[in-house]
Amino acid sequence: MRNKQMDHLIGQMENYLECWKQFNQYVNIARAKKFGPEDDGHFLETKSVLVQQLEVILAAMEVTSPTKEEVHTLVGNAPSLRYLSELSEGALRNLENQWHRIYIGWHAILGQLKVRQLATESQSGFAAMFAKRNSK
Repeated sequence: MRNKQMDHLIGQMENYLECWKQFNQYVNIARAKKFGPEDDGHFLETKSVLVQQLEVILAAMEVTSPTKEEVHTLVGNAPSLRYLSELSEGALRNLENQWHRIYIGWHAILGQLKVRQLATESQSGFAAMFAKRNSK
């Protein structure tokens, strides 16, 4: 028997990580200075999803790292693609390093969730196996 809550949370985390990938893609678009007003709108939407889904995830589970403050700082330090395009290469690399630490942290959490999911499935499998044996 699968834990539907755990499945849902893992799905949310996977979607959340896709948004983090999009954030990094927008940083690269800004670096190349190849963006338009529509891109800036999509970038703003991506940042909104990152902040909103962070709250959903934090309500569902305890997360010690990355912290809410780290996420808010990173998102706050990237107000627009135009702003990012005007940063020095060193400042962009610093932003990317912050992004990478957060991104890796979320992947670690996703891995922990998948381990818990497997453990729950194993326990359910053993419980089902013992229930069958005891009913004979």
